[in-house]
Amino acid sequence: MALTKVQRAAQAAGKTLANRQTPFIFNEWYVAALGHEIGRELKARTILGRQLVLYRQENGEPVALDNRCGHRSFPLSRSSLEGDTIVCGYHGLRYDASGSCVEVPSQCNCAGISIRSYPLVEQGPVVWIWMGEPDQADPKQIPAMPMLDQGWITSCDYMPLKASYVYLHENLLDLTHLSFLHANTFGTPDYAAAEFDTEISEDRFILKRYVVPTRLPPVWAKPTGLEGRDAARITTSDFVSPALHIVHAQFYDIALPESERPDTRIKTAHIPTPETATSTHYFVVHGRNFAPEDDSITDFMHQQLMAAFHEDIVGLEAMEELLSNMSREDEFFEISVKSDIASVAMRRYLKRRAEAERSQHSAPGAVQSQPAINTAVEV
Repeated sequence: MALTKVQRAAQAAGKTLANRQTPFIFNEWYVAALGHEIGRELKARTILGRQLVLYRQENGEPVALDNRCGHRSFPLSRSSLEGDTIVCGYHGLRYDASGSCVEVPSQCNCAGISIRSYPLVEQGPVVWIWMGEPDQADPKQIPAMPMLDQGWITSCDYMPLKASYVYLHENLLDLTHLSFLHANTFGTPDYAAAEFDTEISEDRFILKRYVVPTRLPPVWAKPTGLEGRDAARITTSDFVSPALHIVHAQFYDIALPESERPDTRIKTAHIPTPETATSTHYFVVHGRNFAPEDDSITDFMHQQLMAAFHEDIVGLEAMEELLSNMSREDEFFEISVKSDIASVAMRRYLKRRAEAERSQHSAPGAVQSQPAINTAVEV
């Protein structure tokens, strides 16, 4: 069946947007793991399509290396950790935390044998990793999570998502879906139609939604004492970087004069790290600035939020399953609407970044971000 004029226009516009087939952006800081996930056991994790092994040195410093021995590609995650070194479980080559081979049992010289190591920086509950050009790894460029610096009460979690990180960012930037996908958790019927503003720059995309008046769902109403009251729910969705999206929300009783309203806010860091083109490590750090001494509120909000975020996973994975099974891609189109303004700009940005980085790497004389392994050996 021939596409309509609107469908053809949507199909053409879609070619400018990042999607599940867009190359990764390597020159960014991503979260490799929650801090408690990395210990004195070798942990395999795939990030941006690269297989890594993670562990901590005896002094507590985290380490990330390519998860394969430079000799015959045995997975180092299935090897042995001795002190601060990994001993390959196949032929016994030993690697230090820098990725340098320091021992080959079958010969006295191991100079020149190495695997890649990746810069890590531990901040609060998360461990950041730089997957791109090593000389561009500047810790000052790690995106900030304000709730950590402000000393708010926080909780964190991790969920595997079998869908592209691009669509998770889009999901977070347009929260219209709260009225539908989250109807049973923290969505309300009035959310989708509420007024919103957008702020779009070259690399920052923000959508602010004003749900006033409203009745808050239990996850916010109970901890704030606003059950059964007409309240304001002002939410800002903020795309900070390809690796970080922060949702800010403020709640107050609209019957109170502005000078008498308690400062009641939450900030949730949604942290997508691509695993493969169609799977994502989804980290969450949630913070609040009220009821600092009440652990029961922390537990209640965390459980309620994770139940809602699981609904996102169900929805995004359903989309991924459908897209992966499409038989007529030449007929594929997606029509954007008013609430997609910020997310469309964000997806264009991701596509530009990815294509610019790929073009730079493919240019004549360019140095690849994944250097070849030196397998020189003594004979």
